[in-house]
Amino acid sequence: MDKFDVTIIGSGPGGYVAAIRCAQLGFKTALIERYQTLGGTCLNVGCIPSKAMLDSSEHYHNATHTFATHGIEVKEVKANLAQMIKRKSEVVKQTCDGINFLMKKNKVTVFHGHGSFTSKNTVSIKGEKGETMIESGKIIIATGSKPFSLPGIEIDKKRIITSTEALELKEIPKHLILVGGGVIGLELGSVYARLGSKVSVVEYADGIIPTMDKSLGKELQKSLSKLGIEFYLNHKVTGAKSTAKEVTVTAENKEGKAVEFKGDYCLVALGRKPYTDNLGLDKAGVKVDAKGKVEVDDHLQTNVAGIYAIGDVVRGAMLAHKAEEEGTFVAEVIAGQKPHINYNLIPGVVYTWPEVAAVGYTEEQLKEKGKKYKVGNFPFKASGRARASMDTDGFVKVLADADTDEILGVHMIGPRTADMIAEAVIAMEFRASAEDITRASHAHPTFTESFKEACLDATGKRAIHI
Repeated sequence: MDKFDVTIIGSGPGGYVAAIRCAQLGFKTALIERYQTLGGTCLNVGCIPSKAMLDSSEHYHNATHTFATHGIEVKEVKANLAQMIKRKSEVVKQTCDGINFLMKKNKVTVFHGHGSFTSKNTVSIKGEKGETMIESGKIIIATGSKPFSLPGIEIDKKRIITSTEALELKEIPKHLILVGGGVIGLELGSVYARLGSKVSVVEYADGIIPTMDKSLGKELQKSLSKLGIEFYLNHKVTGAKSTAKEVTVTAENKEGKAVEFKGDYCLVALGRKPYTDNLGLDKAGVKVDAKGKVEVDDHLQTNVAGIYAIGDVVRGAMLAHKAEEEGTFVAEVIAGQKPHINYNLIPGVVYTWPEVAAVGYTEEQLKEKGKKYKVGNFPFKASGRARASMDTDGFVKVLADADTDEILGVHMIGPRTADMIAEAVIAMEFRASAEDITRASHAHPTFTESFKEACLDATGKRAIHI
């Protein structure tokens, strides 16, 4: 039986980063992945392929909507969905191959097969060539999550689909019904709306992206409505049925009245649940909570000494970069170091266009805490760079402590905010004040000037360009 210092079950962003960091720290490391490609949901059927499709569909949308204004004349523009999906698959392959290279470079032993505990220090790996047993001093559970559905909705993967199937469609839907107005649904809904699909969003809450600052959801709804996306808020979905060519989704509106939606595809995007099926957690004595999440302490260690869990299987936001931070954190804890993660400063991003990005407290959270704060706003329509690129929807909102001026939250919707939010994260990691940002020179003309202007607005309404 092979023996390892650390074994990681799951090769998503949390798992493969943990493996690399463990190897860097000198541990003999094993990585177990049940599928033939490394990278987990994110690289194979999540973050990476969806961004490839978002970029392709945005190019198509611009060719058919904004090129003429830019002085670019094109004729007979057609959307070739098969080619878009082929390119997406090539991007995925390149990225997954990169993870294979990193495993070899860092001398991580990779096992392909379903890993499960047989005791707190032994793991069984059942693959195509039979069963392998390994022993490990420490074990990290990094098995990620899978799509969540509702009672009354059976996902048939043909007409009633998840995000995985939405990335492999053979045709552009005529009418795509989206169950859920969160990140995953809106991103994939955007892809097909740009390509010409009618898209209807059915959402239980009173706004889209309901976990983010309410102002962002309102602004995003305005922008996506320009694409023709229809929104049915305060609607409780009660069921979905499909035939060979049609889907019928039933729901109740705010007044309790039955409503029916008919389309050719229904994308169920209600979030995800921890993937801990057949892991043998009971054989190791590892506890999970009522929602199936693995219980961990502040060091991400389970109730069993030497067994850790990270990413989507533990508490907190289900985000690839959160899992990566936790992978590094656990590796360093095992090595006896003193790492830290400030969970309030894990940014959230929605890759629609305009992009949405946020970090820190929302305005609703600050009100609930009774915290005195001040607000700075700057609209992208006042940005010279945004006008030059025809991306004037959205704004930057900065929330700062009313007394100390420390930045408490930053909420952006607009062009390239997914990249811009990093400046806010760094600022808040160093507990910067809004004035600190105003004193830092920002290149002109850039989108990031809008963050500086919002900070100027927060420090005594000193914004220059509004």
